[in-house]
Amino acid sequence: MENENPGTRPEPRAVRIDHRQVRVLAHPLRMRLVGALRVKGPATATALAELLGTNTGATSYHLRQLAEVGLVVEDTDRGTGRQRWWRAAHDVTNWEPTDFDDDPDARAAIEWIQGDQVRLLVEHAERWFAIQHEWSPAWRDALGMGDIFMTIPPARLEELKAELWQVLERYRAESDPAEPDAAPVQVFLAAYPLIQEMR
Repeated sequence: MENENPGTRPEPRAVRIDHRQVRVLAHPLRMRLVGALRVKGPATATALAELLGTNTGATSYHLRQLAEVGLVVEDTDRGTGRQRWWRAAHDVTNWEPTDFDDDPDARAAIEWIQGDQVRLLVEHAERWFAIQHEWSPAWRDALGMGDIFMTIPPARLEELKAELWQVLERYRAESDPAEPDAAPVQVFLAAYPLIQEMR
């Protein structure tokens, strides 16, 4: 379908991961490979190995594992001879934790992925703290995080998350990388219960 608003980005390609995909994805290098292909675009195993600080053999192996479950695909338009190019098959990965309640291995895999997301947030924050003085005051004020406390039932929390995602997706679709002072950012959305002692 053609985009009705020229100048805006197309709808992101999304996947609701299944049991097999989640078990394959739950690996540190595979998560980083999918992320790199989504952010940087198509690449060879050699380029990805250099970017991620690993070796080409490991990168090639894990790309093939991801391809077997449809999370990455070979970019045949770019390949020449023995050089294989890969691209992410999707822009967004969706799931609900309860999707895997009937499969202990898949449930453990999704719990690992969720933990890895938190580790990624911490890593990004620590890197930002180390270099924030190099950024302009406007960026230093715009970036960062905050929190809010509320008492809410699960159905209302789902409504809140859906509404926030709509806002994030709208801003993403309307973003213009050519706009002056534009830079890539990653926005995390998280909601966790207060631990018992804080209730």
